[in-house]
Amino acid sequence: MPPSHRHSVTRLVAPLLALALVGGALQPLPAAAGPRTGTATTGELRTTMRDAATGADARGCLNLIPVDRDPLTVVAIGEEQIGRHAGCTGIEGGAVVVTNVPPGRYRLLARPYETHHGLQWVGAHGGTGQREKATVVTVRAGRTVTAPTVRFDPPGAVTGQLSQPDGTPLVYYASVTTMPFVAHPKYGSPGAISDDDGRYTLTGLGPYHWPLYFSANQMASQWSGGTADWREARTVRVRAARTATLDQTLTPGTVLSGTVTAPDISYYAQVIAFHSRTGDVVGVSDAGSEYTLRLLPGQSVVLRCDCAYTPSRWYPNAAQIGGAQPLRVRGTPLTAHFDFTGATVP
Repeated sequence: MPPSHRHSVTRLVAPLLALALVGGALQPLPAAAGPRTGTATTGELRTTMRDAATGADARGCLNLIPVDRDPLTVVAIGEEQIGRHAGCTGIEGGAVVVTNVPPGRYRLLARPYETHHGLQWVGAHGGTGQREKATVVTVRAGRTVTAPTVRFDPPGAVTGQLSQPDGTPLVYYASVTTMPFVAHPKYGSPGAISDDDGRYTLTGLGPYHWPLYFSANQMASQWSGGTADWREARTVRVRAARTATLDQTLTPGTVLSGTVTAPDISYYAQVIAFHSRTGDVVGVSDAGSEYTLRLLPGQSVVLRCDCAYTPSRWYPNAAQIGGAQPLRVRGTPLTAHFDFTGATVP
C-alpha cells in the first residue's frame, strides 16, 4: 500500500541530513562582528524562533540551503535537497545555533515543531514561500553570523487534481513537495502522495505564495506551472487555516536512457539528473545495468551515477561536477552511458 496521501510538511527530516539555488535577490548579510567561534575552516550561525503574533519563543529546526549550485548537488538517496547543515531549538524553544558550517552563502528553511505554525523560508522581516525572496546569509570561517529572527505564522494547505496529458486522472502515485528529493525505494515522500484518483493534499505550509514540486513514476518531474526551473514556477497563494487549490498536468517528457558498466553494481544504484544551472534535482532513476529517466524538454542537465561501490561519477566520466558534460533535453530521446571500469578524470 502507498503511504498515506496526507503528509504534513512540518514533519521533520533528520536535522543533520538536511541541502539551493543560484543567485540571490537580496544582498547577503555581513558576518557578525562578535568573537571568533568554531574553527579556522568553519563558521557558526545563530538565530531565534518566535511566534509572529505573540512574540513568544517557538520550537523548530533550521536548514541551511546552499545558494550556489555545486554544494546543492550534495544529496543522496532518501534525502530532500535541503542541505547538510541544520540546527534545532531546545525543549523551551527560542535560540538556534548551527555549528561547523562550511563557509558559503545560504538561505534558511524553518520547519516548526508545532502544528499551529507553518513551514517558511526566512525573510528579513518574516516568512516567505519563495526561495528567491529568502534572505541570503554568508557564513565565514571562524565567525558567528546572526541571521534574521524566524517569525512563524499559522499554517494552511494546498489540494489539487493531478492529470495526464489526455485530461484523465494521474494513475501513478505522485509526490508533491516544496523541495526536490531523491526517492528511496523503501520509503515514502517527505510531502504528500496523490491517491488513486490523482488527488493530493499538502498541509503545514506557511501563509505565503508557494511553488510546488511534482514527481511520479513514468512522468517527468516538474515545478508547478510545468517548468523544470524553480525560478519560473507558478505559485499558489496559501492562507492560514484555509485550503488553496492547485491542479497540475504531468507529462511523460523526453526519455534519457543508458547503460551502467561496473564490476559490481550497488544494491540501491541510482542515476540522478540535476538542472545544469540551478543544481535542483529534476529526475531520479533506479539503475542496474541500464536506467531510464524522463525529463521535461527545454532544459540542460548534468547526470551523476551513484551506481557502484566506488565514488560516484558524473557523466561522462568525471569525479566532480565541474567535469560533467551538460546534456540539452529536447523532444527526441537521448542516451548517456556510464563506465566504472576505468579511471575517472579530474
